[in-house]
Amino acid sequence: MTTYQKILLCVDFSEDAHQVAMRARDLADRYNAELRLIHVVEHVPVDAASEFMAPPQVEMYDELLASAEQQLHRMAERLGVSRDHCCVATGYTKQEIISHADDVGSDLIVVGSHGRHGLALLLGSTANALLHGAACDVLAVRV
Repeated sequence: MTTYQKILLCVDFSEDAHQVAMRARDLADRYNAELRLIHVVEHVPVDAASEFMAPPQVEMYDELLASAEQQLHRMAERLGVSRDHCCVATGYTKQEIISHADDVGSDLIVVGSHGRHGLALLLGSTANALLHGAACDVLAVRV
C-alpha cells in the first residue's frame, strides 16, 4: 500500500472547492503528509492588435493574480497550510500542475472532477489530463 508524503491540492475556487480541500486535508492527516496548494491562472491574454498587452489588460491581469493569491492564502489558513506551501502559477493548467508536482516531489495530486462531456464526462477535463500526464497518483474527487 502506498504511503503518501507530499500531497498537492489543486484549487479552482469553485463552489465545490471546500469539499475537495477537505478530502485532501483528511488524506494529509491520515498519512501525516505535507499538504501543498496550487491554483493556476490561465495564460496571459494577448492584445489582438500586437504582441504586447495594453496597460489596462496588464492591470486587470495583475489584479486577477493578486485576488487568486489572497483566496489561496485564505484557503490555506482554513486548512492549516503555511503560505510557503501555496503556489499561484500562470500558464496552462495541466502543464503548471504537473510541473509544480514534479518540482516539489508530490506523490499524490488531488483535484475536483466536474465532468462535462466525452471522456471528460467521467473525470473532468483537468482531472483527465492530470491522470494521463502526471508521474504520480491522481485522486479525482467527484463533486
